[in-house]
Amino acid sequence: MKIKQMAFDKLANSMRLYSEVCSKFDRLKLVDTEEAVNNLDRAVEMKLESLHGLYDVTKNQFEYFKYADTSLLILIRNANHHKDHLLFRSWNAEMFLDDGMSKYSGGAFLLASHNVNEEKFSSQYYYKLDDIYDRIDASRDSPYLEKMMGNNNRKKLIKLLNEQLNFPRIYEQAKIELYPSKQIYINIMPIYFSAMNRVFSFFKNSEMEFKGFDSDIYQSYFTSEHNVQLESIDYKKIRLP
Repeated sequence: MKIKQMAFDKLANSMRLYSEVCSKFDRLKLVDTEEAVNNLDRAVEMKLESLHGLYDVTKNQFEYFKYADTSLLILIRNANHHKDHLLFRSWNAEMFLDDGMSKYSGGAFLLASHNVNEEKFSSQYYYKLDDIYDRIDASRDSPYLEKMMGNNNRKKLIKLLNEQLNFPRIYEQAKIELYPSKQIYINIMPIYFSAMNRVFSFFKNSEMEFKGFDSDIYQSYFTSEHNVQLESIDYKKIRLP
């Protein structure tokens, strides 16, 4: 029990630290864009790494790969951990570093986000949607295909993501509006929210006793009445100057 409590507290602590980085992002970006972007990227990676730590000690209790939200987060964590690819570069890094704004000047982008509580979700952190499929879909002939899962498990994951996160609908919307697939980005924060709601609720219902200030705060937050609508997707369109 103690090991699991520590893993939950580390996960909750990573979420608090992420919130602190977010609160400083806009102000820091005016002074040092690279530091602001890198700080936020590392904070997100820390959240994913902490989730994987929880997975390591609770995978015999909770079926993480039964659900698209938890499966996707673990996939991205593993990709970031192994670093054998050029995928999963955040929207901020792509646009604000290495002269990205000049490189993509005039380009139009479609940013998709699942809805929470029937309203637009305020927390935003985007990855290119193509990167997810380039990591797991062998038919795309990506040089960055994940090799450890095996073809059958990759196919199962693709099916899970398509059915539960409705990614094909995003591609269809982009096709209708004539956006190239490489210019579609997905907000992973609602997906993260959904995963945390699922995991914290499961262990609370299993009479898990959460220890630590951060654990208590976040378990209360994620197990309260929140409606994560993975079937409802909001779109934001951005054209760069």
